[in-house]
Amino acid sequence: MHPPCLESVTTVRVNYSETDQMGVVYHARHVVWLDIARTELLRLAGYSYRELEESGVRLVVTDLGIRYRSAARYDDVIRIRCRVRDAASRRVTFAYQLENAETGMPIADAETTLLSLDREHRPTRLPAPILVALGGAARSGS
Repeated sequence: MHPPCLESVTTVRVNYSETDQMGVVYHARHVVWLDIARTELLRLAGYSYRELEESGVRLVVTDLGIRYRSAARYDDVIRIRCRVRDAASRRVTFAYQLENAETGMPIADAETTLLSLDREHRPTRLPAPILVALGGAARSGS
């Protein structure tokens, strides 16, 4: 039996500085929002990036994909849902859904894969408690 799927729900309000000349959110800003949502998901799992780094674990993005579906504009409230799609011994893949919190209109779907590195920037296994907290032990058999 798999542990329940952990999901964070984070909201951000679009600032004027995040928009481009066309009045919509600049495409790269979505990546920052993914980072915010992923950080909150890890915190929900009982870990902060600071604690991971202090313990010698670095999580670095190796893959990023975004499918933009509609524009976000100044002062919109954006809801970002983040969940673990897959957790293995050295990699974690997160899936995201971004939507306008007031209308429910999809803004983007995204996915990031992060690799676990040690202090010397070599690939290393995720500590078992972190893997379990992310739901990976049951799926990967680690």
